[in-house]
Amino acid sequence: MKDSESPLESAAPGRVLVVDDVPANIGLIERLLVRDGHLVQGASTGQAALALVTGPRPPDVMLLDVMLPDHSGFEICRELKRRPSTRFIPIVLITALQEVEDRIRGIEAGADDFLSKPINPHELRARVRSLLRLKRNTDELDSAESVIVSLAMTIEARDTYTDGHCQRLAAYAVALGRDLGLASSELAALERGGFLHDLGKIAVPDSVLLKPERLTPAEYDVMKQHTVVGDRLCGELRSLARVRPIVRHHHERCDGTGYPDRLRGDDIPLLAQIMSIVDVFDALTTTRPYRHAMPVDVACEELGREAALGWKQPLLVDRFVGLVRRNQLPQFVQQTAATSRSRQ
Repeated sequence: MKDSESPLESAAPGRVLVVDDVPANIGLIERLLVRDGHLVQGASTGQAALALVTGPRPPDVMLLDVMLPDHSGFEICRELKRRPSTRFIPIVLITALQEVEDRIRGIEAGADDFLSKPINPHELRARVRSLLRLKRNTDELDSAESVIVSLAMTIEARDTYTDGHCQRLAAYAVALGRDLGLASSELAALERGGFLHDLGKIAVPDSVLLKPERLTPAEYDVMKQHTVVGDRLCGELRSLARVRPIVRHHHERCDGTGYPDRLRGDDIPLLAQIMSIVDVFDALTTTRPYRHAMPVDVACEELGREAALGWKQPLLVDRFVGLVRRNQLPQFVQQTAATSRSRQ
């Protein structure tokens, strides 16, 4: 690190993709960035840039000229920000255009930053360092979430009777959420919630989690703690903010007799209520150590009984039962239910 650089200004070198149809411009940027140890690749068309970004070693930062021969930089940026695998790559749009409307187009396309031509060398190097730090923070967050999801799948693997439970709950919950017209962000939370709802069972001993008979009151108290533990495990990740209420509250009941917080009615988050309904349905239609799977029609009747008792929201139960009876759940779920019936 140079004497004139503070620790905040320095950053570990990264892979930088420069997209410009003028080779001299790519060469100039490369000469400026290799001084900081960055590995620089060049592409002269949008198509070539897309191939490099989606290849085995995607860039950490992308410097993208707005004016390209085959696609505009706005189009390339919008496409990459739409894809889950590339949306977190910082993109700097480089342009000679100075109109406010052009900046707005860039922002709407998802650009993370802008550089104006002619490029100021000091500004270029500072922007790249800053975006590399952002990318590494994002990667660390993504890795932490991956660990949490892997942990949740490990918990499911402990119990052979719940094999596929997380996948089914994610599918059921998203199907009901879509039928209710929920936003895409809420559907994404439901999908993640299906995998993470029982995360806290990592703290439940096998003697309780895998017990073939019904639990004693003391054992049930231990089991109920999984909602609190799961909420705590998700708590440090901002990306799971919408999932936390599902993890904590999917065992609440509308009459206030659920756990852990004895919430009532609409105080129970909607996504948690959805997960509660599909969780019960899956539990009823799959074989467990202490009972056989129920036929789908009987499981729907049981959900209706829970709604009548005040445990579930009747409208939500009706909508879900409607999906089941119209065979509008994912096909593999219907096959799972049929398999469960055949075991009786």
